[in-house]
Amino acid sequence: MRLSDCHNFHDFRRLAKKRLPGPIFNYIDGGSDDEVTYRRNTSAFDDCDLLPSVLKGVKNVDLSVTVMGQKLDMPVYCSPTALQRLFHYQGERAVAAAAEKYGTMFGVSSLGTVSLEEIAQQIDTPQVYQFYFHKDRGLNRAMMSRAKEAGIQVMMLTVDSITGGNRERDLRTGFSIPFRLTFGGMLQFAMKPIWGLNYITHERFRLPQLEQHIDMDGGASSIGDYFTNMLDPAMNWDDVADMVKFWDGEFCLKGIMSREDARRAVDIGCTGVIVSNHGGRQLDGSRSSFDQLAEIVDEVGDEIDVIFDSGVQRGTHVLKALSLGAKAVGIGRMYLYPLAAAGQKGVERALALMRAELERDMKLMGCTSIAQLSRENLRFRR
Repeated sequence: MRLSDCHNFHDFRRLAKKRLPGPIFNYIDGGSDDEVTYRRNTSAFDDCDLLPSVLKGVKNVDLSVTVMGQKLDMPVYCSPTALQRLFHYQGERAVAAAAEKYGTMFGVSSLGTVSLEEIAQQIDTPQVYQFYFHKDRGLNRAMMSRAKEAGIQVMMLTVDSITGGNRERDLRTGFSIPFRLTFGGMLQFAMKPIWGLNYITHERFRLPQLEQHIDMDGGASSIGDYFTNMLDPAMNWDDVADMVKFWDGEFCLKGIMSREDARRAVDIGCTGVIVSNHGGRQLDGSRSSFDQLAEIVDEVGDEIDVIFDSGVQRGTHVLKALSLGAKAVGIGRMYLYPLAAAGQKGVERALALMRAELERDMKLMGCTSIAQLSRENLRFRR
């Protein structure tokens, strides 16, 4: 199977599975506990049907949107995700370059493997910085100051990960940073020598946003220990309000799932919320993001930008979320599988296919701009 054989999400996933060692593939692929929420995130779209209009004169389609003060050429952006250079040696550089080519937003994670300064200097595309709330309040402010100095436009605080989810696939393989593999996990790495060759012949694996604050040579640098020992489960609304004030710019909360929390985000001065359950990787059995989107839009959609992610695999999924009132849609696995499969070329192909799907589906819907999408063109089966 080659990159040219990939025509959708599932094709990219199969190619990534062929090229990645099992423990790393399962880190991308898995969710928490029984992965019920992970599966529901995508199946929820099946309960909603698009209702097209015809004879609308849709020769040209404008996919552009403005979200969090950023003008994007398409309503889909690449959500910040951790550890990207484990999936392909190009890592965040590949994703940022592909996002720039397609005129959309890209995010660097505090668990990213390329520095936010390098990306900001090399890539002329809106950049989001995603970070977690640490017990060390000085560290939180230092990380925000660093992002401000680098020219980051949007701050994104993840609020659904005050502790790590129970990802049993990782427990079975021993996946962690640094690696503490089980015997079966080591065998799976041995079966993918090309990945290993790329890993050892390129620059040393780093977490440049955090390396001044954690010991990458010790056990405390495992991702699980990072969540357990450095993040603060006591984080509350007053803490976040202080951060919003300190940042004094575009600030969104990622992981909002209730109308009450969305209202509190408005009250403390946030300019956006991301309706997300972390791709089904945190609280299993929680509701799907799509099932919660409408009530959150109804609560705060006229006051701040409501963004959506989790479970998106198709252009039609994007159109359904936009029709419910989301201003933009974030993708994660949908670009991580292509990244693992073929680096920058893979991500570019995924974004090209997404753009083509959106253009085609918009024409079939009878819409020439994103603003024309509304709940009038949706019907729910239940």
